[in-house]
Amino acid sequence: MTTITVTVNGVRHTSEVEPRLLLVHYLREHLNLTGTHIGCDTSQCGACVVHINGVSVKSCTTLAVQCDGAEITTIEGLAQDVQLHPLQEGFWEKHGLQCGFCTPGMIMAAADLLKRNPNPSEEEIRHGLEGNLCRCTGYENIVRAVRYAAEKMAAMQAAD
Repeated sequence: MTTITVTVNGVRHTSEVEPRLLLVHYLREHLNLTGTHIGCDTSQCGACVVHINGVSVKSCTTLAVQCDGAEITTIEGLAQDVQLHPLQEGFWEKHGLQCGFCTPGMIMAAADLLKRNPNPSEEEIRHGLEGNLCRCTGYENIVRAVRYAAEKMAAMQAAD
């Protein structure tokens, strides 16, 4: 067993974990943060995307011990208080989901994209989400949801 200390969604956790434990299993089974989904275990689908030190990472191929000392944000930590993040709101308003299984990973990947590029074109949004698969939609509404969030975030920043 190895001791790790991580800050997840602003809360510090110290845990004993096996060195082979994947981050996705640590989040779901040790911290009961089940918004991060296990879709493929091979880094193909993106349902497990979280942010580690502000960068989107697929947690199904990241060991929990690699995150010792890191700050991790999951889909549960994206909203502020009871206010949805603009991306969460965008997926709701623009019908960017059907079954919802891929949604947490899509939103986390899109959040990283918007942090790096606050005003992406449709092509840049599609490219930014290439590592995330949705088996239900045609991606049109997902792109609209990200565009909605980008516009809302720009308006919020302009108001500040």
